[in-house]
Amino acid sequence: MFSDALAIAIEEDSNPLEGRLTTVLVLASLLAAFGSSFQYGYNIAVINSPAPLMRDFYNKTYIERYNEPIPERFLTVLWSVTVSMFPLGGLFGALMVAPLVKRLGRKGTLLFNNIFSIVPAIMMGVCEISKSYELIIAARVIVGICAGLSSNVVPMYLGEIAPRNLRGAIGIFPQLFITVGILVAQVFGIRSLLGNKTGWTIMFGLTAIPAVFQLIFLPLFPESPRYLLFQKKDEVNCLKAMQLLRGQNDVERELDELVLEAIAEEIQSRWSLLSLLTQKFLRWQLFTTIVLNMGQQLSGVNAIYYYADSIYASAGVNEQDIQYVTVGTGAVNLFMTIAAVFIVEFSGRRLLLLLGFGICCGSCALLTFALNFQARLLWMPYVSIFCVITYVIGHAIGPSPIPNVVTTEIFMHSARPAAFTLGGAIHWISNFTVGLVFPFMERDLGPFSFVVFAIVCFLTLIYIFFMVPETKMKSILEISKIYDEMNNVGYVDKSIEVIDTTSRPDSTAKDEYSCMGQ
Repeated sequence: MFSDALAIAIEEDSNPLEGRLTTVLVLASLLAAFGSSFQYGYNIAVINSPAPLMRDFYNKTYIERYNEPIPERFLTVLWSVTVSMFPLGGLFGALMVAPLVKRLGRKGTLLFNNIFSIVPAIMMGVCEISKSYELIIAARVIVGICAGLSSNVVPMYLGEIAPRNLRGAIGIFPQLFITVGILVAQVFGIRSLLGNKTGWTIMFGLTAIPAVFQLIFLPLFPESPRYLLFQKKDEVNCLKAMQLLRGQNDVERELDELVLEAIAEEIQSRWSLLSLLTQKFLRWQLFTTIVLNMGQQLSGVNAIYYYADSIYASAGVNEQDIQYVTVGTGAVNLFMTIAAVFIVEFSGRRLLLLLGFGICCGSCALLTFALNFQARLLWMPYVSIFCVITYVIGHAIGPSPIPNVVTTEIFMHSARPAAFTLGGAIHWISNFTVGLVFPFMERDLGPFSFVVFAIVCFLTLIYIFFMVPETKMKSILEISKIYDEMNNVGYVDKSIEVIDTTSRPDSTAKDEYSCMGQ
């Protein structure tokens, strides 16, 4: 019977399917992450260094139009809008994820998304010649859409093309390239390079290069096998894609696992975001996605990147040295994200989340103390810098890369697009909130702003400790059964019973799936 076959398959899967890093898998992962995730990181940090130059451009443009200097309050509003339009665009992009990945596929959506990178790159590149700050604001919305799509679709695509024993490491590639993008923007922002009057528009326009690179080369690589099998019902191309990704013809066992998962999902609908929120059997998966995305952003990480210069200035760093300290912080972030790629399959997801949020919580608490006493002690600014760097290290090994990996693993294929839409919306709303509110927190609360972030980290830590199971080296079906027990519904077992009533004793999993597809 089918239930017996599934039980045997899961038992056999306790000896995991050992995939290996093949050339096709590595190149597809690098292209997807470089062409898309890089944009997210680059456009987070690119706004920081040229901020005074952009304000000066806004003022000069206003004078040419109206023959008077721009009012200070209006300039503040314009700058606030310029910064906050990026996460707002990210929210719009996140809401587009589910319909696009269903219609265009994972790879197709990434290719389509390049429009939202190339067009704003041109707009920002010509804004000074056009004497229009409105072009910058509109471009920030559009490139935000690019980041909103990429921050959800890239983890989904990589999680579906990777073998289970490499799913965590490959799943960190998006965050790795986000940190690369942040560091590249910080380096370009040095005043002797592009962070000057003649180079800042070029710096904004460079965001088109990864998009063009991806448009040329990503079509050469396969679509997600899960998408081809589950949504297209195309077993032939699914098999070809898997053989290319695994670098061998013998992929029958992994294909059988996909077929078993497809049968278990066959009785489900293709969940919309609204229907997803009403399902009891997805209750704790949804809570986990929401908490991890809120914790990731409300812990204050983007306050560091949006307002790094002002934070270091308040910590007592010399004005001439701030740009180099900022680049150093970005380099540490990149180094620790690379480290996470290598340790995630050994340590697991849960431990890295606990360790990361714990470090961030302690760093924020100590930073509050250091900022309060730095005027009294000459060496205290160095403690403040240490706290910021330690915070970045903690965030890089857990809160930054792991939430999308977990989201990929805890939802079955049919619910994954809607789950990423929900997680992405929470991510970008939280990102927008921090970018908009932090300047006022810094003004009204001073050093105690970081107490708020410490509390968020601590509460997220408690939730993870009690409610987030380890998913390392487990199949999607095994993870679903864990959450079935948490939700107290036995959904996977019920799915098996429904299928079992229509199965034939002598049928194979593939035969069963073919019958159901008809």
